[in-house]
Amino acid sequence: MAASGRGLSRAMSASPCPAWRRTHWEAKGRLKPEYDAVVIGAGHNGLVAAAYLQRLGVNTAVLERRHVIGGAAVTEEIIPGFKFSRASYLLSLLRPQIYTDLELKKHGLRLHLRNPYSFTPMLEEGTGNKVPRSLLLGTNMAENQKQIAQFSRKDAQAFPKYEAFMNRLALAINPLLDAAPVDMEALRQGSLLQRLKSLSTLTPLLQAGRILGVRLPQYYQVLTAPITKVLDQWFESEPLKATLATDAVIGAMISPHTPGSGYVLLHHVMGGLEGMQGAWGYVQGGMGALSDAIASSATAHGASIFTEKTVAKVQVSSGGRVQGVVLQDGTEVRSKVVLSNASPQITFLTLTPQKWLPKEFTERISQLDTRSPVTKINVAVDRLPDFLAAPSAIEGQPLPQHHCSIHLNCEDTDLLHQAFEDAMDGRPSHRPMIELCIPSSLDPTLAPPGCHVVSLFTQYTPYTLARGKVWDDQERNTYADKVFDCIEAYAPGFKGSVVGRDILVPPDLERIFGLPGGNIFHCAMALDQLYFARPVPLHSSYRCPLRGLYLCGSGAHPGGGVMGAAGRNAAHVVFGDLKSM
Repeated sequence: MAASGRGLSRAMSASPCPAWRRTHWEAKGRLKPEYDAVVIGAGHNGLVAAAYLQRLGVNTAVLERRHVIGGAAVTEEIIPGFKFSRASYLLSLLRPQIYTDLELKKHGLRLHLRNPYSFTPMLEEGTGNKVPRSLLLGTNMAENQKQIAQFSRKDAQAFPKYEAFMNRLALAINPLLDAAPVDMEALRQGSLLQRLKSLSTLTPLLQAGRILGVRLPQYYQVLTAPITKVLDQWFESEPLKATLATDAVIGAMISPHTPGSGYVLLHHVMGGLEGMQGAWGYVQGGMGALSDAIASSATAHGASIFTEKTVAKVQVSSGGRVQGVVLQDGTEVRSKVVLSNASPQITFLTLTPQKWLPKEFTERISQLDTRSPVTKINVAVDRLPDFLAAPSAIEGQPLPQHHCSIHLNCEDTDLLHQAFEDAMDGRPSHRPMIELCIPSSLDPTLAPPGCHVVSLFTQYTPYTLARGKVWDDQERNTYADKVFDCIEAYAPGFKGSVVGRDILVPPDLERIFGLPGGNIFHCAMALDQLYFARPVPLHSSYRCPLRGLYLCGSGAHPGGGVMGAAGRNAAHVVFGDLKSM
């Protein structure tokens, strides 16, 4: 496997980490034969659920199959001296109350906020421009308007109104994230008390309607229309529209022309950090440091967390109630309830004995859309990229654009659509959409002096390749080389700076992190798989047809991203059920 670069030249293709690269979670104490609750998987949602349950007095154990906790929110030293947020790589969506309730700062969480946050360089070959233009966006609205005015004065004037419009929609939807959806099964077949409780969960929906008011039809269009249609109503310049559209398609096997792509954009803009709406940042020490802080909070209150404990199946009593889990080595761990942070597919089709689940339910689970366009490439470099559109004045000194999400091949929404079309034909995109981030530009602890870690979140790459090809090392490296060629066009010299790389195509993301189809959300964030219908209709309240088994990961409401809401919400549902047992 050849990788261009100077010094150590190493190309990795998702092979298991040697022992010297491992960062084990040190479990305190031995695994006991019985707990009140068992959580399958130490992804961030599972850790959040455990932390809340333990605080509520529920004795909880978390069982993780890998050597390291965090699921996709993990830091791994894949190349000696370089620490990568190997899967997820940015923080914004984590619910504010989780920071407070779990005292994450007390447990070591440190953040680096990014401002500016978005940089889209142009190529502009043959235009006569000595220095290609670029679009740099941050928290200063006046500066944003100045940047946008390079492309359209009309768009510069419209941008503050667009931001206010989207922020109002985010404000309306925000409360829906922090509670279980209306329990339609309880409304349909529950007792009078259960029906009344379910009706009370309608409150956030009614609040959302009041906030949106008479503009509700316009907001409805944002959630259901193609994002290109929405953006065309606001703007005329392609660089701005394409930059905004990246948030509508990122992580999703959809085009900007796909109906409903507007919701994915909203999902990515309704976060914030430290009171700053829509802010995104890096975690000091990589995303694994967030998982460590949550785990530290959980164990400080008595929760137990174990790695390299693979759950083989959910144990069910003869009366049809969960009574614990069985590990791969045959060890039985009894519990009153089991929460699964694994995907719906793994939870209900692999771990749960099928005789305890209705056929209609398992069929619906098997039909979930899990298509993923994502290939994540983690790159070690010995110097910062130097972009033609924003040349570095001082070599080695990070500039504002280096702190951003850097959007490449994103000058035009048609480029994004063509990249999608390639993947639908079973081919990796000829000009992939690339989101390039350099967390070491703000956090120098991640790389040796003068060096940097680069995160490349790229799409579109199909899970299954056309013409009988498979994702072997040759195909992985061919695609990575194509991505590097694209970056080289914007930042000459990039390929020569590469020290090593770690290439994770969709099957690798599935195998290593348990993401079905490589999907970072566990299943698509499509309108037919959201809220009442996540993961499937009538089972969106974290419960399932098997009593005592709960879903607490990204496949449950409100979905993916490092949000923690599914874990927190599920913990409260479980606690309520335990009290009534």
